[in-house]
Amino acid sequence: MSKAVKNLEKSLDVNDEGQIAKNYETLANEFQDKGNNAKAEEYYKKALISYTKLKLTEDKTRVTRSLAKVQENQKNFDSAIKNYEVAGSLAKDVSEEKINLNDANRLRNNANPAGQTNYVDSNIELLKKEKKGNEVTEAYVQKAQNSLELKDKKVAIESYKKAIAYAKDKPEAVINLKNEIANVYASDNQFEKAIDINEKLLTEAVTRQDFNTQIKQLQSLASLYFKKEEPKKALLSLKEAYDLAYNKGNSAEAKKTLSELVKYYKAEGNEKESMALYEGFLKNFDQLIQSDTTLINTKKFQVTEGKIRQLEKEKSLKDELITKKNTFNYFLLGSILLLLLLFLFIVKSLYSIKTKNKEIALQSLRREMNPHFIFNSLNSVNQFISENKELEANKYLTSYSTLMRDMMENSNKDFIILDKEVAQLQKYLDLEHLRFQDKFDFEITVDKDLDTETVFVPNMIIQPHLENAIWHGLRYLDKKGFLHLRFQYNNEKVIVAIEDNGIGLTQSRELKTSNQKAHESRGLNNTKERIGLLNQLYKKNICFTIREKELPESGTIVEIIFPLIDKI
Repeated sequence: MSKAVKNLEKSLDVNDEGQIAKNYETLANEFQDKGNNAKAEEYYKKALISYTKLKLTEDKTRVTRSLAKVQENQKNFDSAIKNYEVAGSLAKDVSEEKINLNDANRLRNNANPAGQTNYVDSNIELLKKEKKGNEVTEAYVQKAQNSLELKDKKVAIESYKKAIAYAKDKPEAVINLKNEIANVYASDNQFEKAIDINEKLLTEAVTRQDFNTQIKQLQSLASLYFKKEEPKKALLSLKEAYDLAYNKGNSAEAKKTLSELVKYYKAEGNEKESMALYEGFLKNFDQLIQSDTTLINTKKFQVTEGKIRQLEKEKSLKDELITKKNTFNYFLLGSILLLLLLFLFIVKSLYSIKTKNKEIALQSLRREMNPHFIFNSLNSVNQFISENKELEANKYLTSYSTLMRDMMENSNKDFIILDKEVAQLQKYLDLEHLRFQDKFDFEITVDKDLDTETVFVPNMIIQPHLENAIWHGLRYLDKKGFLHLRFQYNNEKVIVAIEDNGIGLTQSRELKTSNQKAHESRGLNNTKERIGLLNQLYKKNICFTIREKELPESGTIVEIIFPLIDKI
């Protein structure tokens, strides 16, 4: 026990929860072995708290069962039943669960010894299979006690003997069990058998110099001799027990033996002998107390237990501080996480707003119709009418309205299918060709490797460049020019080429009015802005170039390049 206490002090000092739990359990086991069930219960409960905190189910199950046992020893049957059931519910296998439930049911039948028999027998067999020797011993003791309640002393003695066979490694337990057998014989007036057992135990104790056992066996022999009505032998045994207890400094046993002697002398009317015993006891009482190792050990343990209580308080304060610290840390981490989430939400919202603004800007740019195109279209209608070309004017208006309807339907889309874009550009070029049929011819070619029904192209990016080619290049020619629009596929990219043989960029700038220059600049800027926004929103890396043909050729080549897009 001294070692267990020291280990407990160390573990409490360093706040090692696992070792604290183990040392509480060890100390509880020591108290249980010495029959101090109240203290055992106290420390088992502390061990259980630590094991529960550590979530060690197997250890928790074991300690809960031990707690139930010491509560049963104290006749606290309701608490014992409850803990046996808890241990059963925590058990890792069916056998262990059954053992605990058997014990719970055994205690429920405490007032009915016959009803306990089956549960005790079931546990004996289960514990044997599990090879739990110590518990087999306890089960046989339960069977013996149950048999005594049923007045079956023969079975009780047999059960005690079987218990002894499983308790060979525990000398104190064997002595207690043999004393129980002697008590059964004595209760049946078989005094010789009982005395024989006590004498053998006394002889063994003398050999081992086990003075405490010698004292108890002498007391038991005295009791048996009194029952056998042999007072002289009883007195000799009591006096020998008293002298031994007195000389070995065991004040508790000396007092107990003295009480038995005085009781006998008083019953016999021998007051003189009683007073002589009292005087001798009181005369040397101080010396007896000083030499009593049991009192010294008890006092020492009380001091140590006080230190344990202090360490437990310190541990409780440490745990409280750790809990508060952890709570603060969790709060801090939670706050940081919340702020981070808020920051991410704000960033996401800003990004979403920025993206939405880009989409709105792109839509605005896309819907920005070329006033010059509308003006020229209406001028053409006016020209056709003034020249009495009503048929041409009507045809132009019809084609123009169809084109405008298609453009409006697709105005909210950033990308459209190539097939629709080609059809839309075909209608536009047809209109321009109707107006300037003596100025140019045109052709649209699409690479056979491009699936026009699945490939997407940027909406309304190509048309402004076709318009520039016609209005600022081809219409100033003295001869009929040619406009070629090509859609090519190369290395997972789509290349749109707009080639004309008009007057070229340089000569076109010289002929333009200031208003025309402003219009062309706005058209190119619009295209650049839309391409920039498309690249930002869709990460498509669209690019375009515009260059003048080298002499002796004249004209302009515009290239728009973007990756193959088959899904939006």
